[in-house]
Amino acid sequence: MGINPKIFSDGRTYRVLFKFAIPAIFSLLVAELYNMVDTVFVGRYIGPNAIGALTVAFPIQRFLIAIAFLIGVGASTYVSRYSGEKQPEKIKSTIINSISITIGSLTIIPLLLFLFRGGLLYKLGASDVTFGLTNDYISIIFIGAIFQGLTIVCSQVMTALGNSKIGLYANSIGALLNIVVDYILVAHLNIGIAGAAIATVVSQFVGLIFVLYKFKDVTKHFKIKLSINNILPNIDITLIKGLIAVGFSTFVIEISDAIVSVVLNNLLISRGGNEAIIIVGVITKISMFMFIAIIGISSAMQPIVAFNFGARNFDRVKNTVKASIKTVTIISLIFGVFIMYFAPKMIGLFLTDAKLLPEAVKALRICIFLLPLVGLYYIGIYYYQAIDEAKKGFRLSLFRQLIVFIPLAIVFVNIFGTIGAWIAYPASDLISAVTSFYLLNSTWRKDQKEETTKTVTA
Repeated sequence: MGINPKIFSDGRTYRVLFKFAIPAIFSLLVAELYNMVDTVFVGRYIGPNAIGALTVAFPIQRFLIAIAFLIGVGASTYVSRYSGEKQPEKIKSTIINSISITIGSLTIIPLLLFLFRGGLLYKLGASDVTFGLTNDYISIIFIGAIFQGLTIVCSQVMTALGNSKIGLYANSIGALLNIVVDYILVAHLNIGIAGAAIATVVSQFVGLIFVLYKFKDVTKHFKIKLSINNILPNIDITLIKGLIAVGFSTFVIEISDAIVSVVLNNLLISRGGNEAIIIVGVITKISMFMFIAIIGISSAMQPIVAFNFGARNFDRVKNTVKASIKTVTIISLIFGVFIMYFAPKMIGLFLTDAKLLPEAVKALRICIFLLPLVGLYYIGIYYYQAIDEAKKGFRLSLFRQLIVFIPLAIVFVNIFGTIGAWIAYPASDLISAVTSFYLLNSTWRKDQKEETTKTVTA
């Protein structure tokens, strides 16, 4: 049935971590291809301004994804914890409530954004040159929000129940289809940027159909009937608040990318024009490859830690966190060296402009210089989510992008010009990693002191 939560407490730590991390990394990699494929096709067949349009649309897309992960991560953490505590009825309630709020929120919010998109796009950094393209793209993308959201939430729940590959399969199906449909609509039928958006929505819908087919095993196992008559009486406001509290750190992580994008767009449009916006769009896409490894390992750690925390197996919790820190640092370092070396070729996939290419290469290399350190920061956030320390996770999730990066970017851009925005990235990465290390170390020392006190008292 694909439901095997006992795997979290059995087997070697690294083996279990990799069992969940590898599919998670590939799943995120494939998911990132959705937007990256659109960027490649519009850059090649429409022009650089189309990349600028996608860069402006990026914060909205990130916001909608953030809502899905807010619910999905909260649901998966609760499901993992209740599995460790052996409470199937609470798992059932978690699933029903998470699906309910996903459908409600990702129907209403995209509709509101669509209605107010005119003024919103200009505030996000659109110019008269990019507004029309951005509007054509995002108006269609709104339709797919509910498909993508349900895919994320259902995949997160199934991962928490031991099915580590479901997200990978769903995203692979969607991404491969996206490439094919993009090629047909953009390259051959010349539909333009609307064709890229249609390809994305069609792919998201097909991915959802696959996930719902697999999700039948879960509904059958827990005797869940997903109908209005069954869902409404089972709405639990207290549980929903808990899901949101736990998942809010992940929401902040996702939404902070959107906020940073808006700030950078508005900072750079006055100094570097559309060219600077285009460079931001390209380096964001490429640097996401490193974040894929970091987030993949961190998110794979979370259900393992949550299950063992629920089962009161604290040695397993600590060993999993240590293994995750080592793994994420080594893998992100390998990714970093690879991207540094192949930066010109990777950027060349998006840009053919001889003037923009060297500037984009320099910007990318500066931005990712200390990114391998960021793994420690994200491990800290996901760890606090897993052990029911939602407030600590939330505070930490605010830190890197919103508290450190944005002020640094504003100051550095005013001092150094456009290059100041790129320098702000490694500076904030270093500060965030050191802060997370300090917090984790303090938490473990406190826990060890409490355990020693209990032992002496006993």
